[in-house]
Amino acid sequence: MSESLNTTFAILSKSRNDAAIAVLFPLLESPHPNIAEAAVRALLDRRSPRGTRELLRRLPSMDERWKNIISARRGRMTAVLRDAILGTDDQQYKNACQAILWFREYDLVPALINSAEDPANPQAGLAAQTLRDLAQMLYEELAGPRDYKERRDPQVVRKHVVTTIEASILRFDKHRCREIVESFLVLAKSSNSQLRKILADPYNASFLTVVDVLTHNAQPGVMSLLLNFMDDPDSPHAALNALAHRNDVKFIKCLVEHVGDQPSAHHLTNLKRIKQIAWATTGHRALATFDDAAQFAAVGLVMLSGLGQFEKFEFIELLLNHGNVGGRRAAAKALADFSGADANALAKQLLADPDAQVQAAAVSQLRPRGIPGALTTLLEMIDSPFEEVRQAVRDNLDEFSFKRFLGAFDMLEDDVRQSTGALVKKIDPQTVPTLVNELDAPARSRRLRAMEVAEALDVVAELESSILQQLGDSDHMIRVMAAQVLAACNTAATQRALREALLDRSVIVQEAAEASLQILVNSPPVDRPVAPAPADGSEVEEAPVEEAPVEEAPVEEAPVEEATP
Repeated sequence: MSESLNTTFAILSKSRNDAAIAVLFPLLESPHPNIAEAAVRALLDRRSPRGTRELLRRLPSMDERWKNIISARRGRMTAVLRDAILGTDDQQYKNACQAILWFREYDLVPALINSAEDPANPQAGLAAQTLRDLAQMLYEELAGPRDYKERRDPQVVRKHVVTTIEASILRFDKHRCREIVESFLVLAKSSNSQLRKILADPYNASFLTVVDVLTHNAQPGVMSLLLNFMDDPDSPHAALNALAHRNDVKFIKCLVEHVGDQPSAHHLTNLKRIKQIAWATTGHRALATFDDAAQFAAVGLVMLSGLGQFEKFEFIELLLNHGNVGGRRAAAKALADFSGADANALAKQLLADPDAQVQAAAVSQLRPRGIPGALTTLLEMIDSPFEEVRQAVRDNLDEFSFKRFLGAFDMLEDDVRQSTGALVKKIDPQTVPTLVNELDAPARSRRLRAMEVAEALDVVAELESSILQQLGDSDHMIRVMAAQVLAACNTAATQRALREALLDRSVIVQEAAEASLQILVNSPPVDRPVAPAPADGSEVEEAPVEEAPVEEAPVEEAPVEEATP
């Protein structure tokens, strides 16, 4: 605007002559936004009730620029808003309630409460609703980061508002306004003395309404209040009951996050005090709406609660039969805490569950439960397509570990070595790696036994490279054993090494090599499960077996049968 217009509006805003208001009103209709906005500022600066009432009348049709101007000077509207709340003009009443929310006029909470408590007020319901919405706005300010552009401290405002509402709660038997209770619970802390007094007295006029709001209201402030009772070592029993009877998924998820994976001592104490959980009842619809994570966490809450064992088992059985993947996984693990024929039957049933983790949990329980045929079932499941299941089988068949087998090997009969060794090889994935380490051991006895074990377990082909190295050992007995066990590995590399061993300086090594070559000539090639020792392609593709001197006269004269009885 021009300097002359600025001067004019400055005079109009400061003039003590009420005629200035009559000049400003028509300017609100100006087609020039700058002039209309200057008129709004001038009316606010005059602090005239007549001017602010006119702005309030126009509030529903205001654009955002006007609202921002008024919001920056909202304190100058307080008096007219209070008058409208206490007045009889319905339209101005509605405009005032709308303005209170727009401008977050927390100072008008007492006026709203008085209006909501008045049974003769036709707008009492609107006042109550406005109070509840205003309380929710204040909670959002408290929950979020503070906006320091606002000079008022939301914590100080909260204290003032809660104190005001507390006085109204004491008059609940007269007004019976639920919205006032909701506003109170949105902003009150769990340590609030008035709230704890109500929860401790079932005969209090507001007790039933307070408990009902705590049980069903989904506003974040109410849910936060209820969750905070979990941190209280002296939490009112009524608050815990309200918590236990909530069945909305949103609250259950908040409860799970609040308790966490490692519940505090207070959490554990309060959970034990909960003797009934609404959504843990068979047939309750809420449980079916829980997602995987919610059902998984729900199992943990139930198991930590004070429910009886029978109720807990019913809940676990319900989830195992009708739960989603997350629920069944948690329930399968929790099943380990129950014994008896019904629990055993459930454990066996879970072996056919489509989820690998559920199967694994069931596998882990078979032997501890003493279920007949558990060992046979475990041995069958070692071939499961799921690694989780195979690992669970291994963990529960630790007596079939290769280290134990190796320690007892010398005391076992040949048939036991083969039968037990077959199980060990299938169960313990460290069988072959451990044998590789044994073949590298400095002790002669360990290497001899390692080759003997490899032969008993039929893993010579998998250890070919390590056993071939033994043919070059300085100890002739090591070379003899290596030549003998290599009869179980019909590859080009093994045949070549055995032919070279025919020239060994030790006669018994030569004889062992002859005997093994004789066996390999009549055996099919071995399809080794592991890669052979390094060799170039041309050497592998040669067929030197037919050229080996096995069929020459000197070999035929050798006492093969005596050398290998």
